Amino acid sequence: MLPTKHTLSQFRGRFARLATLLLVTSFAAGAAAEGPELIGPGDAVRVTVFQNPDLTTETRVAGRGTITFPLVGEVTVTGLTPSQAESRISEALKQGKFIQNPQVNVAVTQIRSRQVSILGEVAKPGRYPLDDFNIRLTDILAVAGGVTPAGADTAVITRRNDNPRTLEVKLAAAFRGGEASHNPEITGGDTIHVQRAPVFYIYGEVMRGGSYRLESNMTVMQALALGGGLSLQGTQRGLRIHRRGPAGVIEALDAPLTAAVQADDVIYVSASLF
Repeated sequence: MLPTKHTLSQFRGRFARLATLLLVTSFAAGAAAEGPELIGPGDAVRVTVFQNPDLTTETRVAGRGTITFPLVGEVTVTGLTPSQAESRISEALKQGKFIQNPQVNVAVTQIRSRQVSILGEVAKPGRYPLDDFNIRLTDILAVAGGVTPAGADTAVITRRNDNPRTLEVKLAAAFRGGEASHNPEITGGDTIHVQRAPVFYIYGEVMRGGSYRLESNMTVMQALALGGGLSLQGTQRGLRIHRRGPAGVIEALDAPLTAAVQADDVIYVSASLF
């Protein structure tokens, strides 16, 4: 039975979709194989030359951005993609007349040039490699297990690249999204430090004395509520805040319920006389 025009039309449509899919897949695979990563100091590379196993070299890129390769000596590879490094080594072998048409392969076996240090109040502090999927602050914090309950509301990024500087980022704005400046990109060599959140202390006639996390714009009344409120013997009269002054001397201040609490304040609740 001969195919109808309708059947041929369906076949051509399916074939066109299949061809498009194969083309897109092939392009994506080629892009993934090439990758945007550049070789940097500290990276470990493996260099092989087809039909020349004696030239196989596994080495680490020196701080000045070079590797030492048999026959040609030092070759600068920093700032190159693996394919560009292959071309450079191949050209050096040809110019030296060591191999007429060398087929060189460069593979990065360990990435150290694009790592970031995460310190402080995160679940898993340490050094982590950067890739195409964790290039922003929130991404790398997620890799480190997130901020602990004791962590502050801000993260400090120390950048040591060509433009060294320090950035302070509000984490709530970073995780909320929106403007890219609220969730900056992380670059190799950055250090992220999540400090411990500021605290205050309550003691005396309260239900649960101790240290508590200081929230933004917290008042004495809110601080007492965190401590479970006054005990049966406690009184709101004579509330005092012990605070370290600019000269380092501890001062005892009156503490009305609407007063603002500062980091490291010690709130004292006295007992009622009656």
